[in-house]
Amino acid sequence: MKEFKWVWSLMRKYRLIFFTALGLVFAVNLLNMINPYVQGMIVDRVIVDGQIGILLTLVLIMVGNTILRAVLRYIYLYMFEHVSQNVVFNARRDVFRKIQELDFDFFDRTKTGDIMARMTGDLEAVRHFTAYVMYSLFMHTVTLILVLVILFTINTTFTLILLAITPITGILAVKLSSVVKPAFSAIREQFSKLNSVVQENISGNRVVKAFAQEEYEIYKFSRENAGFRDCNIRAAKIWEKYLPVMDAVAGLLSVIIILAGGILVITENITLGELVTFSSFLWALNNPMRMIGWLINDTQRFATSAEKVMMLLSREPKIKSREGAITRKPEGRVEFRNVYFGYGKKPVLEDINFCAYPGQTVAVVGPTGSGKSTLISLISRFYDCSRGTVLIDGKNVKDYDLKALRESIAVAMQDIFLFSETIEGNIAYGAPDVPVEKVCWAAEMAGAHGFITEFPEGYDTIIGERGVGLSGGQKQRIALARALVKQSSIIILDDTTSSVDIETEHRIQQNLREFCKDKTTFIIAHRISSVKHADLILVLEEGRIVERGTHSELLALKGRYYNTFVNQYGDFDKMGSD
Repeated sequence: MKEFKWVWSLMRKYRLIFFTALGLVFAVNLLNMINPYVQGMIVDRVIVDGQIGILLTLVLIMVGNTILRAVLRYIYLYMFEHVSQNVVFNARRDVFRKIQELDFDFFDRTKTGDIMARMTGDLEAVRHFTAYVMYSLFMHTVTLILVLVILFTINTTFTLILLAITPITGILAVKLSSVVKPAFSAIREQFSKLNSVVQENISGNRVVKAFAQEEYEIYKFSRENAGFRDCNIRAAKIWEKYLPVMDAVAGLLSVIIILAGGILVITENITLGELVTFSSFLWALNNPMRMIGWLINDTQRFATSAEKVMMLLSREPKIKSREGAITRKPEGRVEFRNVYFGYGKKPVLEDINFCAYPGQTVAVVGPTGSGKSTLISLISRFYDCSRGTVLIDGKNVKDYDLKALRESIAVAMQDIFLFSETIEGNIAYGAPDVPVEKVCWAAEMAGAHGFITEFPEGYDTIIGERGVGLSGGQKQRIALARALVKQSSIIILDDTTSSVDIETEHRIQQNLREFCKDKTTFIIAHRISSVKHADLILVLEEGRIVERGTHSELLALKGRYYNTFVNQYGDFDKMGSD
């Protein structure tokens, strides 16, 4: 029932239209009763009794009734479609808004294909239920009730004979309802897996081609595609088991009308016109009995899909703003006190302690997997530490309003993502109202202005999805410009110059030193050249700070940092003081 309550809540603004449309459906059902009744009158009063004078009137009634039904049907179908499209519009908006609220942990654990399945196939099932199934259930129920009232009025015995087979349909409908929902659930799960394989393959098509793994990807797709086919076949076997039987039972009505009706006419218990009327109303008995299986099928499909969407909507982000959160822009003093963090039971950071002040640059170095990116992710609250405290300006980072906090931090991430729009739009993404001059200034600071102006359309150049068409270094410099244009008090640069040449990196660092002189800056890098001018260098290993100090101090220790320096530059101690 919760799925129906959810859809009903989405229809709040459109309930008047919905009930008006149901009223029109009811009116059309009443009009549907007229033509069969008039046909019986034509037989009894015109053909049998010879009242030729009323024939034209009766025919005009049938024609006018048919036209009126067509007009009303057009109107209510349009109204139901209007309601369904708006319901799905609101549902899709709610799902997308929920996705924006959810934190990194959700995306770490959820495949993109699963999310896309919720946004596409599942919401389409909701639309179909709202646009068609709801009014069909109402229409066939009303039709069945109206026709039974009319038939009982004409002849009770004949009507009871026709109803003798309906318990069979009811039993089959209940059984079908109980077994078809799990089948649909399996279909939706497999569809999500198939979606994920396709999405990953399209996103990673360059890797696939670089390693000549097209056949392997075809195999993976074929495996999931076969699974999706098998789930649908299993569901089809359920339909094959029940629906033909239900259809055959409905078809027996024709036989019963011919046999029982013929006997009743011969025995003069009903007139020939009444038999024609019963026969004309056969569709009104047949259609509900034939459609009940399909409507149950569609209803269970909706229930399964709606349940998936509701599960996503019910997800609450683990990281969110508290009541009365701090909204002022921080000055930039960052402190880690006894910070621990882990994914599940696996520790990533342990006993992290340091303090960074405005105007300072803190560099974090260490081998891959040592926890560098995770450490700086705690500042923006992409994750919350398991134990300990991260403070900004002496306040727990959890006390800040999440939006205000992240707007005050400029981040150039290691995993660069550029949108399919202009270069200017990508740079100004975090500050969309900045003038073009500011965008050009940020690009100049990041060493990107030169290659941008070489494009025929300059800053108006549309770049491909994820920056297709740009080199790694060009993408890094655009991402850096995007961070700089925000003019935030805290700047986080996660391996932002690893793909640029040494000369360009040197120019960028010179620009950054001037730009960051009143800001708290965090740099993650593997190159010693990127971090040697930092005020504080933290050396991470297996989630712990094993060394800290300036470039000269760490070289003097001749520990891990010194070994990294030697590996990059050779054993030239004098270079450490340059």
